[in-house]
Amino acid sequence: MIGLYTKIKEIIDKRKSCEEVSIAGWVRNKRSSNKYGFLSVNDGSCFVSLQIVVDFNMVSVDEFNKADVGSSVFIKGKIQPSQGSEQEVELFATEFSVLSSAQGYPLQPKKHSAEFLREVSHLRTRTNTFSAIFRVRDALSFAIHKFFHECGFVYVNTPIITANDCEGAGEMFTVTTLDARQKDEEYKNDFFGKHVGLTVSGQLELETAIFGLGNAYTFGPTFRAENSNTTRHLAEFWMLEAEMPFADISINMNVAEDLLKYVIKHVLDKCKSEIDFLADKAKKEREIDLISRLENIINNHFCRITYSEAIDILTRSKCDFKYKVDGWGCDLQSEHERFLVETIGNNSPVIVSDYPANIKAFYMRLNEDKKTVSAMDILFPEIGEIVGGSQREERLSVLTDVMKQRGMDISMLDWYLDTRRFGSVVHSGFGLGFERLVQFVTGVGNIRDTCLCPRHK
Repeated sequence: MIGLYTKIKEIIDKRKSCEEVSIAGWVRNKRSSNKYGFLSVNDGSCFVSLQIVVDFNMVSVDEFNKADVGSSVFIKGKIQPSQGSEQEVELFATEFSVLSSAQGYPLQPKKHSAEFLREVSHLRTRTNTFSAIFRVRDALSFAIHKFFHECGFVYVNTPIITANDCEGAGEMFTVTTLDARQKDEEYKNDFFGKHVGLTVSGQLELETAIFGLGNAYTFGPTFRAENSNTTRHLAEFWMLEAEMPFADISINMNVAEDLLKYVIKHVLDKCKSEIDFLADKAKKEREIDLISRLENIINNHFCRITYSEAIDILTRSKCDFKYKVDGWGCDLQSEHERFLVETIGNNSPVIVSDYPANIKAFYMRLNEDKKTVSAMDILFPEIGEIVGGSQREERLSVLTDVMKQRGMDISMLDWYLDTRRFGSVVHSGFGLGFERLVQFVTGVGNIRDTCLCPRHK
């Protein structure tokens, strides 16, 4: 069985008819006249569907009529240059059969709302929109691995089940074999003998890897049980995390910026059909010039400001924010981040660094002023924060003092502190929310449309 992608590319590249081929796929659209039937068929091997021309003198009309939208079909015929203007090639069927009909199929060839498609998420990859989104997602994932491979990083897999709440926010989903009514103190009788949950980050484990492997990254699912029902939050999402020994915060920023430019350029180079389709959709539905927005990321240096400068800019702006900027020390909200990108960055990314220590995680390196940490967030147009990172606190005494001040159980992270006891070095890392990147690159308005089966509150 030959995939559509192979044969379409062959006929377009060589500009000649092919020998008779056999294909199988699913019907996307259907129409007919007295003499001919026309089907749009896709087998999943490429974004573009193939037009099938059925001559009713050669193929049974009754068999053609069974080929409802959504049905799977088998076709044998010859691919030739198309006589129409909407496609370059089409297949003239000499044999045609329905493998499985799809009567009552809910995704008829008409416009469906994103809300409706979320209700049938198990079918939505069959639509042009989600076919494009998931192919872009695939290309971004491939480009991430390609970037780090070319840069000499080692790919490692960090645990999904862990006893460590890396961010310290208590937003972990519990993993247990106990009855839900049993008390916390009885976790000693649980499968792992302690309270464990689904990971919110693989960073702490990843840090241990770099002291023997050098630059390393992990890329996999993470989970947060935060009470956020927004267009930018999921309960289960994929996180790209990278760690680098002998790297300060400046190197950290450079690598993260280079990564973002690299993967977006890869998509523009490799997913032209998908991006053109999504760009047209984004322009019509959301008035977004998607291609210009992506090219803007690639072609411009990310603006860099400190948190203190950001607060000063926001305060002087006199904007009527929903969440008031309460001066130095407050956490930046999404609307504040978007304002900085639109004004300071001129709709290009902005990197904000040196945040107050008390609003950031315990592992971030304390600056000489004793008030701020060497942290950085990369803010994107519309999305807001897409990357968060920092130089890690490599000084054992400083790190343990911060953990004590925050009331953390140091014994639970004694293994982590060993990296500071035995050959500690300056090191940095960052995390990238993959679905937010997919959301930005595809131009969709809701992060729930970036993954196959979204898990959210």
